[in-house]
Amino acid sequence: MGRGTYSLSGFCLVLLAAAGCGGAPRASGETVVSDVFITAYSWYDNTPAGSAIISHPVLHKVAGGTGTYEDPVTIAVGHSKETGTSVLDVPAGTRIYLPDVRRYFIVEDACGDGPAPELGPCHTGAEEHGDASLWIDMWIGGEGESMSFAQTCAVQVTGVRTAVFNPGSNYAVAPGNGVIHDGKCDSGYGNGLVSR
Repeated sequence: MGRGTYSLSGFCLVLLAAAGCGGAPRASGETVVSDVFITAYSWYDNTPAGSAIISHPVLHKVAGGTGTYEDPVTIAVGHSKETGTSVLDVPAGTRIYLPDVRRYFIVEDACGDGPAPELGPCHTGAEEHGDASLWIDMWIGGEGESMSFAQTCAVQVTGVRTAVFNPGSNYAVAPGNGVIHDGKCDSGYGNGLVSR
């Protein structure tokens, strides 16, 4: 993977531009972004592997959630340590709705390890994936499933997709607990926004 430069100010401009777009009525402060590179991490490839440890707990002590507005699933975002402190690309506690999995998420974790995470995945490289404006990494769980099942699910949900930042509570939520539940990888709903 190349080492591109990520511009948070550029992302903010995309958010501001998207806020003025037409379409269905939106909650105050809600922003729809159609070019977010979304990946997934599981019980098997979390840091440390075989755990659900998260770096910025808000609603959960460990990665989790059902995907409802009230109990969103953990999501990780890029971060930088250039200032000496870990600064998330999207603030902890921000809710995000992903229509392709029909679930709500909440920023509670950082992706990118090591002493210079700003040089690695999530903080940089989004533009290498279909000219995406931002890279986020959803928690899919997977404990109790095989590693290959979790990896296959991660591949299935990966792509440039629509994400709604600071969404209202009115979007459809798929049944089941999280993305991996009841022996299936629950995704493939597309980028359309469906209200309940």
